[in-house]
Amino acid sequence: MRKEHKKMSLAARRRNVAGYLFIAPALIGMSLFYVFPMLFSFGTSFTDWNLMTTPSFVGGDNYMELMNDSVYLKSIRVTFYYTLLAVPLSNIYALLMAMLLNAKIRGRSVVRTIFYVPSIVPAVASAGVWMYIFNPYNGFLNQIFLQLGFDPKMWIYDSKQVIPCIVAMAIWAAGGTAVIYLAALQGVPSELHEAVAIDGGNGLHKFFYITVPMISPIIFYNLIMGVINSMQVFTQGYIMTDGGPNNGSLFYVLLLYRRAFEQTKMGTACAMAWILFFILGILTLLNFALSRKWVYYGG
Repeated sequence: MRKEHKKMSLAARRRNVAGYLFIAPALIGMSLFYVFPMLFSFGTSFTDWNLMTTPSFVGGDNYMELMNDSVYLKSIRVTFYYTLLAVPLSNIYALLMAMLLNAKIRGRSVVRTIFYVPSIVPAVASAGVWMYIFNPYNGFLNQIFLQLGFDPKMWIYDSKQVIPCIVAMAIWAAGGTAVIYLAALQGVPSELHEAVAIDGGNGLHKFFYITVPMISPIIFYNLIMGVINSMQVFTQGYIMTDGGPNNGSLFYVLLLYRRAFEQTKMGTACAMAWILFFILGILTLLNFALSRKWVYYGG
């Protein structure tokens, strides 16, 4: 019995060693590229460091400085404003498009491709296209406005219009979200819709009492990912407006980039990164808490 036990324990150890060897590359990569940078940035957030000199410990001064920085506070407002517009509107558009693409229409595969392509266009190329569309002098939109007899608009060069314009870009590129909704819609049992029809229900009853509850986990997932992605928007503000006009599109990550690589305030930039991390964590926990009241899991 003892020999058999020793043989079993030796075999189990070998299996454990083999298992650790197989997962070692992933663990090493995660440690080098995720865990260590996070710990390093957390420590750097309590220092004054410009990449050239030795870091000096300043405690919580970086965090206190940010709380009294009007430019930083405006970047938070701009980013939240963008998120409050982009996330719900993008999801509504994506869900409506998914319902259209789920219907039996001619050329459905072609239409699906047309709606999905904008989501795979590189962000820089997309920004270039929309800069032409929003050009206040000879842009596509103002040309239409002039033909219809309306006054041209400044679009992204107006601090009050720049965020809605960038939100329009986000809606245009919501094809990936639409594909996820389309997959969810195809998983809704047709028998449930038939039962509603037998009871005298119409299309709205099917949508609100069957479709929405059945795909509510997917809606919840897209809301979570939408909030996380929109709070980290960068390319549009960097390429199209450089944070202007009047800091009207100075997104949080754009300001973080400026503090880190233009002003070389790495301590302040790391503090900003960790504040964003905690903001996203709080928003995610809040979404999970609220999801108990409206997300339906079939199991």
